Amino acid sequence: MIVVNGLKKRFKLTKEATSGNVSQDPRQRDGYFNSVEDVTFKCEGNEVLGLLGPNGAGKTTTLRMLSTALTPDAGSIHIAGHDIVKRPLAGRKAIGFLSGTTGLYGRLTARENVEYFAKLHGLRGRALKSKCEALFATLEMESFLNKRAEHLSTGMKQKTNIARAVVHEPDVVILDEPTTGLDIMTKQTIIQFIRELKAKQTPVVFSTHHLDEIAMLCDRICLIDQGVSCFDGSVDEFKAAGQSTELNDAFLNIIKQGRADV
Repeated sequence: MIVVNGLKKRFKLTKEATSGNVSQDPRQRDGYFNSVEDVTFKCEGNEVLGLLGPNGAGKTTTLRMLSTALTPDAGSIHIAGHDIVKRPLAGRKAIGFLSGTTGLYGRLTARENVEYFAKLHGLRGRALKSKCEALFATLEMESFLNKRAEHLSTGMKQKTNIARAVVHEPDVVILDEPTTGLDIMTKQTIIQFIRELKAKQTPVVFSTHHLDEIAMLCDRICLIDQGVSCFDGSVDEFKAAGQSTELNDAFLNIIKQGRADV
């Protein structure tokens, strides 16, 4: 289970950023950009949560705080009973994190990349071999395991990144736009893999701009706009709050209502 409450994160602006025209984003004030102002959500063990929001809403900053790459200015993050703000090392062991900017070691093969990270998490011998082989089969990686990462296609790299992120069987899996830029078949493999994580009672949080993925996979939705979670609940509750059975329309209606209330 993951429980996020009242997250805040701001960044000091340069003189160049604060000079000239006044920003239209209300989060820029007093020499700071308040990327995340109040984000709260939860995800149980048998749930997949979709993290939604317009570009620049604060989703990536939120995910980087969940990964412990950034320390929140305020708020709490509990994963599998660990307070990962106070104990980031425990958080890193409990999380499987995939970022859009995470790179592979280009001169290592796909297999070597995954096995290297398995060893960093303490896997050795038969346990390492068994876990890696199971992942390779599930993610349909057998055809390119011995190719260097620098020669892999986008889809091959993404599968390798996902295998690397979950090889230690984390308590929570966090994926930042895992299907962006992928072909239909690779995308379907990753969607099926997320379903299998849910079947194993592993909570999954993933950000996406594709509402069809929300419809296929998600039990819950957190919608972030201008650094604030303006919705956190079930998919049915999302449709009710957005006054539409169409996710696109519900999304737009909740955003419009939230901005009208400010």
